[in-house]
Amino acid sequence: MDEIEKLKSENEKLRETNATKTDLISVSAHQLRTSLSALKWILKMFIDKDLGKMSAEQEGFIEKAYDSNERMIALVNKLLTLNHTGENSTVLNIEKIDLLKTIEQILFEFSGETFNRGIELTLLKPDKLPLINCDKDMIRVIIQNLVENAIKYSFPHGKIFISIRNRKDSDEIEISVHDNGIGISKENSKNIFNKFFRATNAIKKEGTGSGLGLFTTKNLVEQHKGKIWFESEPNNGTTFFVTLPIN
Repeated sequence: MDEIEKLKSENEKLRETNATKTDLISVSAHQLRTSLSALKWILKMFIDKDLGKMSAEQEGFIEKAYDSNERMIALVNKLLTLNHTGENSTVLNIEKIDLLKTIEQILFEFSGETFNRGIELTLLKPDKLPLINCDKDMIRVIIQNLVENAIKYSFPHGKIFISIRNRKDSDEIEISVHDNGIGISKENSKNIFNKFFRATNAIKKEGTGSGLGLFTTKNLVEQHKGKIWFESEPNNGTTFFVTLPIN
């Protein structure tokens, strides 16, 4: 009986901890949405020329920044909805998309960060890629999470390779993100997709982090009927693989 009471007590503590983390995620997401909304209207003032004229090149960069900001607002709204439902799934808005173009847009958004860190980001792409059926916003989350992790856990002046190929034998698209950074130990490998988990060497390299990135990524990949796995060696880099069905 004592053992049962002990288990009940531990279970209750876990519930309370999870509820606290959920509230923290919700508050953080709301704050992020507020900041993104403020940024949106500043960018809009530039686009509407309320703050003076710009060159064509400047206008192009501001419009790209505005589009990226809009996508982030939409994403935060979706994640808030997902967080409030208390479920690990969300309704997908399936449409045909140009995956290669989407990935190129994402990599452009990381160009400033990679430049500042001295990291080389290379996209290895096929000559031709079919359109795939998926939720564009959620696919962006998957790719962004993997690329962001590769950047965060790379060594200075490291190299990151993003590869896309059409697996004709199985009617799937395979995406891989490879870095030559800190890697993942065998000890941590089994927990890497667990909610709120962060490996010890990851915490030492980057103190801030929610431990939700790979958990969310795996859920979204599986909701698309895809698969995700990785190969890694401590201090010798990691490669994450994602396969997504074309239809």
